[in-house]
Amino acid sequence: MTLSGVYVPLVTPFDATGAVAHAALTDLAHQVLDDGAVGLVALGTTAEPTALDPAERRDVLDTLTRVCRQRGAALLVGASTPAALAALRARPEVSAALSLVPPFVRPGEAGVVAHFAALAAASPVPLVVYHVPYRTGQPLGVDALRRIAELPGVIGVKLTVGAVDPDTVALLADPPAGFAVLGGDDAVISPLLALGAHGGILASAHLATADFVDLVEAWRVGDTTRGRAVGHRLAGLSTALFAAPNPTVVKAVLHAQGRIPTATVRLPLLPPDEDVLRGALRWLAADRPVGAR
Repeated sequence: MTLSGVYVPLVTPFDATGAVAHAALTDLAHQVLDDGAVGLVALGTTAEPTALDPAERRDVLDTLTRVCRQRGAALLVGASTPAALAALRARPEVSAALSLVPPFVRPGEAGVVAHFAALAAASPVPLVVYHVPYRTGQPLGVDALRRIAELPGVIGVKLTVGAVDPDTVALLADPPAGFAVLGGDDAVISPLLALGAHGGILASAHLATADFVDLVEAWRVGDTTRGRAVGHRLAGLSTALFAAPNPTVVKAVLHAQGRIPTATVRLPLLPPDEDVLRGALRWLAADRPVGAR
């Protein structure tokens, strides 16, 4: 079955001592599922996984595995190495791994395809390729994306190219069968859905979760009037939430709402400026007309 709908890549909340706040993480997971998200992403980049030690990563995954088991929700897990994928073998609740295009080394399109062929062949779970070239340094054209879509064990892509570019248009004009295209750039999720994307992995959906779910449904049923209106409003919210490095603003807003005990992020991230936080809170508080700023 092709993945579709809204997936929330959960933050890792910390308590006043700096430890992971598992009760708050559990509550966040249940809240976004209550509001219509079809699944969660554990240990994605929004979770600050490189700032967590191995025990913390294991415990975060334990917490979200338990929630998804209780709720019957999909669980995607950030895992991009053979060792990380092998560790998922003992977790039957995991629906798929979110696996990053190899960063920094820029192996070329053929190298990327070969890399994912090897990963998928060894993985105990299906793969969703995380394509984010402005972070990895490795672009992929539509032909390379189609070759990746043909690989056994690869079921989708988190498409995060920073825009609606010609390759995105070409991919969605003739999407590979059984291959999910999930938008990962929150501010442009509405046009991606309009072109045929199946859903999104959206950090902004920590907030206004039900509105993002409504946006996906509007475009799914062809309600263009509702899709445009909701999409314009949520694009403004997403822009405000990404006005500083993710997930700093999301965590600050969640803390301001009393949903997590602190807004703490770990280095190299720093808290957002107060004016950035106030801007995001204003977007959430206001019922803004389409196109308002």
